[in-house]
Order: sequence, then C-alpha cells, then structure tokens
Amino acid sequence: MCANCVHVETNALSHSRAYRAVAAYGCRMAPQADFPGDNPHDDMAAYPGLERETAERRAREHGWTTVRSLPPGAVVTMEYVVGRLNFTIKDDRVQRAWFG
Repeated sequence: MCANCVHVETNALSHSRAYRAVAAYGCRMAPQADFPGDNPHDDMAAYPGLERETAERRAREHGWTTVRSLPPGAVVTMEYVVGRLNFTIKDDRVQRAWFG
C-alpha cells in the first residue's frame, strides 16, 4: 500500500473523500473494504500494459459489471459506482486502472 493510501486510512476520511484522494494519487493498492458495496476482488496492478480489449475482457471475467475505458486527461465525475472498473487508455493500452 502506498503512503498516500495509509494517510487516507489513518485519517478516517469519509468514503467519498477517501475515494477522491486514492483516485487522485492513482494508487493501485486501494483497499476495497474501505468503499461501500460489493466489488470484485481483483488485482489492479494486473491491468496496466494490457491491450484495451484484453483488459476489458479480463475485467468482465473477474466480475466487473461496468468497464469504462477513457483517454488520458478525460474529465469524469467522482461519483462512486459499485462494480465499475475504469481504465485510462493510451495507444490502445491500459495506463491506469481504478474502481468506483
């Protein structure tokens, strides 16, 4: 777990503030138990480097109900959605993966 996530946990922030902090730092080790809902248990570190199509297929096979592929710098809402996995895609490869 990265230092930023430890900071989020130790300060006992609300779910929405904790999600924004983890999303802002792009940590792939974010503990899923800190967020509401029943997300699949998956390794976010397994996605970066995969081709978009392969990553989307893997995500669905691992139980993600919504898979969203976004270009770098895309403006997205910070609403938390259970079962959603997000990817930042550049040159048809996953650069970053996060849930919510």
